[in-house]
Amino acid sequence: MSMEIKIGIAPIGWSNDDLHQLGGEIPFQQCIEEMHQAGYVGCEVGHKFPRDPAALKQVLDPLNLQIASAWFSCRFTEADLYQQTVSAFADHLQFLKTMGAKLVVVCETGHSIHTHQQRAVEPIFTQQQWQTLVDGLHHLGEMARKQNMRIAYHHHMGTGIQTFEEVTRLMDSTRPELVSLLVDTGHMVYAGDDPVRLIYQQGRRVKHLHLKDIRIKVLQQVKHQEMSFLDSVIAGVFTVPGDGDIDFAPLFAALSRVDYQGWLIVEAEQDPAQANPLEYAQKGHQFIQTMLERVNEPTCSAFN
Repeated sequence: MSMEIKIGIAPIGWSNDDLHQLGGEIPFQQCIEEMHQAGYVGCEVGHKFPRDPAALKQVLDPLNLQIASAWFSCRFTEADLYQQTVSAFADHLQFLKTMGAKLVVVCETGHSIHTHQQRAVEPIFTQQQWQTLVDGLHHLGEMARKQNMRIAYHHHMGTGIQTFEEVTRLMDSTRPELVSLLVDTGHMVYAGDDPVRLIYQQGRRVKHLHLKDIRIKVLQQVKHQEMSFLDSVIAGVFTVPGDGDIDFAPLFAALSRVDYQGWLIVEAEQDPAQANPLEYAQKGHQFIQTMLERVNEPTCSAFN
């Protein structure tokens, strides 16, 4: 079974959106030129990207780079931020629609700790917060649907929805036609769970993929020392697909079996001073191409 997919990359390997000193010195133009050089046809949006669509298209079009999506932080679980979230989403949605994207990556960051370098406790939502979040996501999903777009929820370490059980609860509580799922391989393994099981469980609700690998020895050190999420990034817990310890063969088999269609986004936040962004972008792209070629070989037992 063939998959209609495109391979993109996030700029976070060049410039980190949560810790700006990582890659702070790397120019935006270098980032997009190296994305193109590494073979990618699209990307997500980082903090150095122009937010004026005309200006952004002017620099991306010569490199044949499309905008796949862009992260949006919801704050539904924090008191009195519902309307502010909806208003900000409307602007974000219009920006992405103008850029030709079909999907918005959303994540509930109310009470989250993923941007804290000091270790803290992840939020546990109350029943009322869960309901407010579900209602809010339905609202955003309806707004997106009216623009012929969709939202995909990103489970993320340091937030209230990071484990397999939490993702399952959210999917069970939301309407499939309004809320899709982004599966992030690195975050799911970091949480101690299996992204392959999640793909099989959610099937066609999976509309976006963030592909990152995990260095298991670093993850063990992170958990032993109780590092914060950002400190784990600095320590090198993540890398590009094929460079770490995740077995991606079952994952690509799962994508084939659920007939996944959409973007595969390399999103492996590392310290660019320690991991040359172009070199690692090339590694990730080559690995994904190899996996896609194998998944389309009917004689390959790993995918049948």
